[in-house]
Amino acid sequence: MGSVKQTVASLLQRLPEDCSLEDIQHHLYVIEKVRGGLERADAEGAIEQDEAEARLAKWIIE
Repeated sequence: MGSVKQTVASLLQRLPEDCSLEDIQHHLYVIEKVRGGLERADAEGAIEQDEAEARLAKWIIE
């Protein structure tokens, strides 16, 4: 991942010209949360997709 400044510049290039400040804030919020999740997964480890599905399957009400 690039620097924060590079990330913001890239985001602004991809957004439409008529986007609102709220649109920009939302996208920055999502980027922050995804980065945080990836950092946490690197630090604490993560589980495989199959294991996550198995854990969640017990909560499905049919």
